[in-house]
Amino acid sequence: MKNFFPPLTTLETLPTPCYLYDTALLEETLQAAQREAAQYHYEIHYAVKANFNHRILQQIAACGLGADCVSGGEMQAVLQAGFPAEKIVYAGVGKADEEIALALEKNIFCFNVESLAELKVIDELAGKRKKVAPVALRINPDIIVNTHRHIITGVKENKFGINLDLLDAVLKTLPELKNVAFKGLHFHIGSQITDMENFHSLCLRVNEIQERLSGMGLLPEHLNLGGGLGINYYAPEEERIAGFSAFFQLFATHLKRYGGQHIHFELGRSLVGQCGTLLTKVLYVKEGSVKKFAIADAGMTELIRPALYEAYHKIENISSGGAVEKYDVVGPVCESTDSFGKDVPLNKVSRNDLLLICSAGAYGESMSSHYNCRQLREPYFYGK
Repeated sequence: MKNFFPPLTTLETLPTPCYLYDTALLEETLQAAQREAAQYHYEIHYAVKANFNHRILQQIAACGLGADCVSGGEMQAVLQAGFPAEKIVYAGVGKADEEIALALEKNIFCFNVESLAELKVIDELAGKRKKVAPVALRINPDIIVNTHRHIITGVKENKFGINLDLLDAVLKTLPELKNVAFKGLHFHIGSQITDMENFHSLCLRVNEIQERLSGMGLLPEHLNLGGGLGINYYAPEEERIAGFSAFFQLFATHLKRYGGQHIHFELGRSLVGQCGTLLTKVLYVKEGSVKKFAIADAGMTELIRPALYEAYHKIENISSGGAVEKYDVVGPVCESTDSFGKDVPLNKVSRNDLLLICSAGAYGESMSSHYNCRQLREPYFYGK
């Protein structure tokens, strides 16, 4: 892994903790995703929640991708970074009136609507502005996927989307709403999915729904299949770029496409996850009665995924060539869950050693906080 990063002499000059971003790898990943999607004329919207660093957004916008936003703040961020409004889709289960108004003002591509109540509010607000809002209905397909329970989004118990047994009521109401235009269907079943069979199940469910709508004369012009494609957290050096080829090919094989339907995807983690790394310095090595702790200056305020999702990140000590020992790698935040990993095998750790916490480009910096009045350092960009 060490060959993928700037020299140790460079890293030793950086204030820690900070994020390192490999912009050359990001460019290569974006090109790979677009190349594979283009074979099937698929359109990609970047899921902004994964990482909204301004420079990252600018690079993604320059590659021609659209944007998937879940807040008014994200819409403002992508517009400032150069994404065209006509490539913005706006999702989210709780869109505030002022956020809907912003989207209407900017003439975004589409609202992904999550409930009948929301649909009526959008219709009302669009009517007041003498506009017609393009909408896609987000359907909860009730599919259980093989991922962490906290990042499953497509089963009945989740807050997301319109349940299948309520879809008829929404479709019946649509013609009564004069200030919305039905453009498509939207689905998203979860995140960090590496079992392609989960996406196969989604295709089958979408096919069922489309056949049902076809019989009603309501075939949508656009289908948005969301994202969720995972990355290799355990061996990132072996799989620097996610499996876009298998992902898009699966949908091309199993998803029934009616006529000239436009197919959209919302990729986030798979585009930016491997290009980001958290650099942290060891403050202390603490010998406990039953544990040995490497106490770092980064904590859950910089990378909350291990505390929030029990997520795994590969960790390396780039300052040592000593014998491998096991450490609990923890942060300085006053919470027991402020831990990056237990019994992590690392080359012998000493004070001031530098650790790399890998595959942190997605849901790392974007989920950082100022808890304990902590401040995140400026990121370091390299590679391009």
